[in-house]
Amino acid sequence: MLKVMREQISSVPPQITQLPYDVIALVLQGGGALGAYQAGVYEGLHEAGIRPNWLAGISIGALNAAIIAGSPEAERVERLREFWETICVAPVEWPAGEGLADTLPFVFDLRSLRNAIAAMRALFQGQPGFFKPRFPPPFWSPFSGDAATSFYDTSPLNQTLERLVDFNRLNSGEARVSVGAVNVRTGNLTYFDTAERRLGPKHFMASGALPPGFPAVEIDGEHYWDGGVVWNTPLSRVLSDEPRDTLTFQVDLWSAKGRVPCDMMEVSSRQKDIQYSSRTRAVTNHALRLEKMRWALRRTIEKLPAPAKDDPEIRAIENMARSRSYNIIHLIYQSKLYEGHSKDYEFGLSAMRSHWKSGLDDVRRTLADPRRLDPPISALGIVTHDVHRPA
Repeated sequence: MLKVMREQISSVPPQITQLPYDVIALVLQGGGALGAYQAGVYEGLHEAGIRPNWLAGISIGALNAAIIAGSPEAERVERLREFWETICVAPVEWPAGEGLADTLPFVFDLRSLRNAIAAMRALFQGQPGFFKPRFPPPFWSPFSGDAATSFYDTSPLNQTLERLVDFNRLNSGEARVSVGAVNVRTGNLTYFDTAERRLGPKHFMASGALPPGFPAVEIDGEHYWDGGVVWNTPLSRVLSDEPRDTLTFQVDLWSAKGRVPCDMMEVSSRQKDIQYSSRTRAVTNHALRLEKMRWALRRTIEKLPAPAKDDPEIRAIENMARSRSYNIIHLIYQSKLYEGHSKDYEFGLSAMRSHWKSGLDDVRRTLADPRRLDPPISALGIVTHDVHRPA
């Protein structure tokens, strides 16, 4: 009886939080195995009753977006959990350090070793439901195409997406979905967007086709690689859309700020952090300049005589100059001391659960102060929040 009552309680969705924005966007960066952090962030948003109506992702962020948008509202968190437990499972899970973090002084080394083994396992064995090694390797392949241009076969990922994602729901318009990929021929970043076309598994696989590990994905006669090759965060896609009051949860997996490396392993790790981190300040500065331009246009139009304001072109400019507010809540995964340069392909269950918990803790800490959800004052137009930034 108690079990039935618990199941009934858990099936009741949390009350939806009403927020004063036209758009609530969830922006998800690429970062491989670190993407479980984004799943934890979404769980925190879900339990707080916050429902994004625009999901924009690149690479692993695109895959998380597909699971969220392609699942019934009450099942989104569990579908995310099933996805991550599927792609992080291993025939033999390394047990070192489980439950000993607070008791043994050598747990640092055990965790580091466990993660390194998970990374080596991913390199040599692949990950169930995600990718598998090619045999023979591409250097020895007698064939051209995917077999000669990538180390792994991603057909298992296609099967996983088909199983976990309802693409009719994803394309229904319930939430807008945008995923970024790079056109291999032109080198240009392209967004596949449900506002413009119907999306299927290939569009999400293209967004995560990081070379030379994964093969390019052909769509309408063009070939695409991972969007992170050019730009790893789709924030500009959201902010460059038609001006609307927008609350954006930007969830990053690489931190631009970090310490100076002490050895070659740290050099490799720090290089990745800088290479794939967001250029959030550049994007927000551009948005702020646009908002100042709108403000100047409004002031100029106010000075025009009444007959001039009735001109159709002036009305069009006035419409473009309407005031809009942008609130960007920035959540950034903070690397653990025991994680190395392979942290983005350490697909172990223990590491995944740690990343997930970090995301859940960070978003709960963020939402603990309800003022962070308030629109900025009109004089600013745009505001950013980051719980990791010093006060």
